[in-house]
Amino acid sequence: MGFHEVRFPANLSFGSVGGPERRTEIVALANGFEERNTPWEHARRRYDAGVSMRALDDVEELIAFFEARRGQLYGFRWKDWSDYKSCPPSRAVRFDDQVIGRGDGETKVFQLVKTYASGGQSYVRPIAKPVAGTVRVGVDGAALVERLHFEVDTATGLVTLAEVPAIGVEVTAGFEFDVPVRFDTDRIQTSVASFRAGDVPSVPVVELRL
Repeated sequence: MGFHEVRFPANLSFGSVGGPERRTEIVALANGFEERNTPWEHARRRYDAGVSMRALDDVEELIAFFEARRGQLYGFRWKDWSDYKSCPPSRAVRFDDQVIGRGDGETKVFQLVKTYASGGQSYVRPIAKPVAGTVRVGVDGAALVERLHFEVDTATGLVTLAEVPAIGVEVTAGFEFDVPVRFDTDRIQTSVASFRAGDVPSVPVVELRL
């Protein structure tokens, strides 16, 4: 699958509309009860980049980005301004924001994840596109130093520790991250006259499964 490790201009994604989408299959039973199941383990996010266009220069930048990705052909990074950190948006990233694993005496490669918890239930989301320079890692409550104690692959979200953590020890991480997406259309329609009147193009973007 073609993917360009480049981010959609953050100034254009700011103000866009979108968020997570899930698929639930509901079967209504004869007795009035229902059964609910889902074929999706993970949510899929959708956005519309068009609503954040504010000037004709923005449209020109959008078209250049769209053409360089060949429409739907190549994926790219997207900053979801409502959910782009391992912690609340108002807080600075810390090495102990998220538990990404526990030592088993053998493993030293861990996938970055973000856990969403509410009402005693939780969902663990794999993070495949961390932002370079933002990843903090800790082991057993102590912060580690990148390139000395760990390495991070920003194309996969895999963290490799220099030493195998002891059995039962928590491995934690904090980070900023992007969403891997592609355009959900091979066509962008714009009109200079209507844009100046307040009309904006529809530019659907959909999350990629990696």
